[in-house]
Amino acid sequence: MSTETNAPKAPSRLPRWAGNFGVQIIAALVLGVILGLVARNLGGTHDAPNGLTITLQTIGSSYVALLKTAVVPLIFTAVVSSIANLRAVTNAAKLAWNTLLWFAITSLIAVLIGIGLGVLLQPGAGTGLSEEGAKYAGTSGSWWAFLQGLIPKNILGLEVSTKITDGVASTSVNFNVLQILVLAIAVGVAALKAGKKADKFLDFNASALAVIQKVLWWIIRIAPIGTIGLIGNAVASYGWDTIGALGKFTVAIYIGLALVLFVVYPILVRSHGLSIKQYFSGVWPAVQLAFVSRSSVGTMPLTQRVTERNLGVPSGYASFAVPLGSTTKMDGCAAIYPAVAAIFVAQFFGINLDFGQYLLIVLVSVLGSAATAGTTGAVVMLTLTLSTLGLPLAGVGLLLAIDPILDMGRTAVNVAGQALVPTLVAKRQGILDLDLYNAPRQGVAFTDEVSENAAEGSEKELVGADR
Repeated sequence: MSTETNAPKAPSRLPRWAGNFGVQIIAALVLGVILGLVARNLGGTHDAPNGLTITLQTIGSSYVALLKTAVVPLIFTAVVSSIANLRAVTNAAKLAWNTLLWFAITSLIAVLIGIGLGVLLQPGAGTGLSEEGAKYAGTSGSWWAFLQGLIPKNILGLEVSTKITDGVASTSVNFNVLQILVLAIAVGVAALKAGKKADKFLDFNASALAVIQKVLWWIIRIAPIGTIGLIGNAVASYGWDTIGALGKFTVAIYIGLALVLFVVYPILVRSHGLSIKQYFSGVWPAVQLAFVSRSSVGTMPLTQRVTERNLGVPSGYASFAVPLGSTTKMDGCAAIYPAVAAIFVAQFFGINLDFGQYLLIVLVSVLGSAATAGTTGAVVMLTLTLSTLGLPLAGVGLLLAIDPILDMGRTAVNVAGQALVPTLVAKRQGILDLDLYNAPRQGVAFTDEVSENAAEGSEKELVGADR
């Protein structure tokens, strides 16, 4: 009988740093830019792409499609599970109300910072494309149309549209994320009210959520490949000059993210009588993983663990607040980013925004953050914001060029906020374990549990960077 299975494994030929996810993302960004420049120098244009440009475009669009595929089941199962977890929480209604209230308060602060930076820094001014604004006849959006969009049209939240081009009809089917969220909330509340009769359904839903999270992590692991396609296609299609014009926009976004993460959050922590150092040391493993994985939902198992065991939030409440926050609490993706991006697109296309439209940005960011899904949340939120304001949706495609760079910082802020709000609410309600919150941090947080719930050995390396 062969004993090959017991033989020691041959050492990897790749250096250890090459297997790090963060390094892979940075390498993908560089390679994408290089391939994009090569494709452009080969004569490809946006209207007449060459073979390399088409390949890059296909890779990028396929990756985005994979992420979008996970959005619908992810939102439904995560929200139903989070509502069902309220069964184990005392005074659940008050905790839920306070959680949603603080979600809104922090989102409001973040979107106001985003609007202020957009107006002050003028990231889309002087791009040379202002004449395009005169050619664009955008749809008129309104907050009333936004609210009407919350009402489900069918049980699956499906929307079907047909376009006729050169006499050929093409039909596309899309999911309305907001309507799916409304359905998930209704089902979750109904299951909560049904009591024991809903146990089997909730068990099935929890199992489905675990499977979806595993699939989602696989998608996250191939993010470097998708990044190559997205960046490469952007450079090849728009040219380096146009991409370079987005540098000011990138700086504006990261200034806003830094202000929220390192100014607003510490002020809120301190105002509640908590240690800022303990908050950051407690939440940092999840923030780090969020930065490199670029997925709030993919980071959710670790976020919940640090919220419970580092920050001292009771498990029953954390199991409700963190999963709900992973789909609806997005200060980076749903507040700062759409505010600055909407102002950028308006300036880019030479369209002036009035005071009412700025108010719409605030309204959509605070209420519409539920449209995010922890994966492509920023894209969904930006599309929602531009549609409501009646701005060119072409801006979404342009900003996708640098989305991987922005998404790292956005997701880190998202996750920091998703752990912050349960901590503040628990402190206000007198249920926070202060001894656990103030305890010394010992090594890496819950590497074994992260391995089981999210990413196996590959995620161990990501979290292990905290050592």
